[in-house]
Amino acid sequence: MNAQQAPHAPAGRILAVASGKGGVGKTFISASLAQAFARRGERVLVFDGDLGMANVDVQLGLTPPHDLSAVVTGERELKDAVTPAMGGAGAGGFDVIAGRSGSGAMAGISKEEAASLAAALAGLSLKYDRVLVDLAAGVEPALMRLCMSADDVLVVLMDEPTSMTDAYAFVKMLRLRDDSAEPFLALNMSETFNQARGAYEGFAKTCTTFLGFTPEYAGAVRRDSRAKDAIRRQKPLFERAPDSQAAGDVSRLAAFLAGDPAARAA
Repeated sequence: MNAQQAPHAPAGRILAVASGKGGVGKTFISASLAQAFARRGERVLVFDGDLGMANVDVQLGLTPPHDLSAVVTGERELKDAVTPAMGGAGAGGFDVIAGRSGSGAMAGISKEEAASLAAALAGLSLKYDRVLVDLAAGVEPALMRLCMSADDVLVVLMDEPTSMTDAYAFVKMLRLRDDSAEPFLALNMSETFNQARGAYEGFAKTCTTFLGFTPEYAGAVRRDSRAKDAIRRQKPLFERAPDSQAAGDVSRLAAFLAGDPAARAA
C-alpha cells in the first residue's frame, strides 16, 4: 500500500480513510479530500463504508435516492446508489455512495457480504481515477475486509491519548492481517504543524518499537472555525470556505497522497 505514484491516480485507485475511534473528523477529511482531488482534475467517488452509522451524505447536505442498504438486499446495483455532489465527477465535483445511518442490518453484514461489496466497488472504481472509502471507526471484521481491499490506507488521528491508543490498535490489527500494509498517518484538528509533527513522531516511534515498521506522515489539517462552520451548515469545505486554512491544508494533504513531487507533508 503506497500512495506515492504518479501525480494523477491510475484508474480505480482506492484509498481507505480510517481511524481507531470516532470523533476525529475522519468523514470531514474523506469528503474534503474528495473535493481536493477533484480540483486536481481527478474523477472521484466517495464510498461511505461506515456501515450502520453512515453520514457522508448528511455532512454534504445530500439526499440520495438510493443507498447501500438497497445494494446489500439485492434491490439495486452499486452503480444505482451513486449520487453527484458539487456537480458530480467529471463536472468539477465528485460522486458519493451513501450508507444507511442507524441500520442494524448494515452494521451487522457478514464478512461474505462485505467481500461482495468490496468486489462490486472494485469494479465500479474503474470508472474513476480515485475512490475514497470512508470507513467506520474500529476493527470489526467487515470493516477490516473493506480496508484490506484498498490500495492505500490513511489513518486519521488527533493529538490526544484515546485517539492515539485506538489508532495504534487499528494499525496493529491491520499489520497482523497484512504485514505488508504501510498505512499513512494524518493529524486532524491540530493547533499547529509543529504540534502535529510532534504527535506523529511519538506515534511512529511506538510503531517502530513494537510493530517493526514506521508509518509515513502524510500531513496535518489544523483546527479551523471555518471548517466547523461548513460542517454545521452541511456544505462542502471547498464550496463554503475555499480560501480557508483547512482547505489549504487538505489541498496539501491531497497533493502528497497523489504523489505530487513538489508536495511535502506539513
